[in-house]
Amino acid sequence: MDLVKEPIPKLVRHIAIPASVGFFFNTMYNVVDTFWAGKDSTDALAALAASFPIFFIILALGTGIGQGATALIANALGEGRTEEGHHCSMQALSFGFLFGLLLTGLGLWWSPHLFRFLGAEERYLSLSLEYMNTILLGTAFFLMQGILNATLNALGDTRTFRNVLIIGFLLNCVLDPWFMYGGLGLPAMGIRGIALATLLIQFGGLLFMIYKVQHTRIWNGFHWKWMRPSGPMYRQIALQGFPASLNMVTVALGIFVITWFVGRFSKEGVAAYGIATRIEQIFLLPTIGLNISVLSLTGQNNGARRYDRVREVLATTIRYGLVMTVVSGAVIFIAGDWFMSLFTEDKVVTSIGDQYLRVAAITLPSYVILFQTVFMLQGLKKPLYGLWVGIYRQLLAPCLVFWLLAFVLDWKLPGIWWGIFLVTWSAALFMLWFGRWKLGQVERKHAAAAAA
Repeated sequence: MDLVKEPIPKLVRHIAIPASVGFFFNTMYNVVDTFWAGKDSTDALAALAASFPIFFIILALGTGIGQGATALIANALGEGRTEEGHHCSMQALSFGFLFGLLLTGLGLWWSPHLFRFLGAEERYLSLSLEYMNTILLGTAFFLMQGILNATLNALGDTRTFRNVLIIGFLLNCVLDPWFMYGGLGLPAMGIRGIALATLLIQFGGLLFMIYKVQHTRIWNGFHWKWMRPSGPMYRQIALQGFPASLNMVTVALGIFVITWFVGRFSKEGVAAYGIATRIEQIFLLPTIGLNISVLSLTGQNNGARRYDRVREVLATTIRYGLVMTVVSGAVIFIAGDWFMSLFTEDKVVTSIGDQYLRVAAITLPSYVILFQTVFMLQGLKKPLYGLWVGIYRQLLAPCLVFWLLAFVLDWKLPGIWWGIFLVTWSAALFMLWFGRWKLGQVERKHAAAAAA
C-alpha cells in the first residue's frame, strides 16, 4: 500500500475502519474488567476507578510518544529515507522501554499517596495498591506496544493492532474470572488477578507486534546498536511525543473542571454527566480511526512534499467524520433519555443527562474538525499547537465561560452544557482556519527553498 500514490478516500477507509474496530474492542476490554471487579466487591470496583488517573497518565504518555514516533517515521518514509525510519522506530522502542521503567518507579512511589488523597483506606486502599502495583510492572510493555503500533501506523497498517485488541478482549473474558476465582491449579487472586491478566495479555501482544514489525519493509533486521540511546533522536521523539501526551492529560483535567462546576448544583448532575459522556464517547468511537488516517497519511505525504494530498486528506476525513457525527447526533438527540435509562432508574438523573445529550448532539461534529486538524499538524511535525488549543479548550475557556453562563446569567446546569458547545466549536473553527494557514505556510516555505 503506497500512502503517497494511491487514492486518498481508499487509503482513509483502509486505515480508519480497522482502527475504529480496534478502539471499540479496547473499550469493551475495560468494560469486562469493570464487570468482574463489580462481581468481586464494591471495594474492588472503587479500587479500579481510583486507579484510573494513574493508568490514564500512563496511556496518555504512551499514546503521545506513539503519535510522535508515527509522525517521524512517516515523514522519513515519505522522503524515501527508509533506513532513518528504521532507526527512529528502534530508538523510539528503547525510549519507551527506559521511560516505562522510570514511570514504574515513580508510580510505585506515588500511587499510595494518590490513593490516600482520594480517600482510600483500609481494604479499599489495599485493593487499590494490589491492582495498581501489578499494572505498573507492565508499564514498559504498554509503551513499547504503542510504539510498535506507531511503526505500523506509519506504514498504514492498523489491522495488526486491531487483531491484537480483539484477541486481547477475548482472552480477557476468559482470564479475568479464571485468575480472580482460581482453578486448574491456579489460586484465587481477586483483583490482582484482573491486573495480572492485563499484564500477560499486554506482553503477548507485544511479542506478536515485534513479530509483525520485523516482517515489514521498514525493519531490516533487529540491530541492538540502533537501540543504544541517541541524544538527538531521543530529543526529536520527546519534542514530538510529549506535547501530544500533555494534550491528553489536559482532557483528564478538563473532566475535573467540568465535574467541579456541575457539582456546585447537584450530585444527580454529576451522575448524569458521567453517564452521558460515556454514551457520547461510544458514538464518537467510529471517528477515532479517522485521526490515525490523518496522522499516517499527512506524515508520509508531508515527507514526499505532496501538500495537495495533505489537503485532500483533511477534507476527506472531515467529510466522512461530519456524516458520521450528524447521524450519531440525530440518534442521541432523539433517544437520549432512552440511552440514559439503560444506566439508571433515577428520573432526575435521566432528565439531566438527556439535556446534556441534546446539546452534545450538535457539539459532536466540532470534535471531528478539531481532532483531525490537530492530527494533521502532528503529521506536519508541529505538535505544540494541539497542546495550546487543549489548554484553551479544557482549562482556560471553560472556567470563564461556565462561570459566566451558569452563575452570572443563572443558566445553571444548561449553562455548562452550552459552555461546552461554545468552547469546543470555537476551538474547532479556529484550528481549522489555523491548520489550513499553517499548511500553506509550510508549502510556501518548501517552494521557496526548492526555488533557491
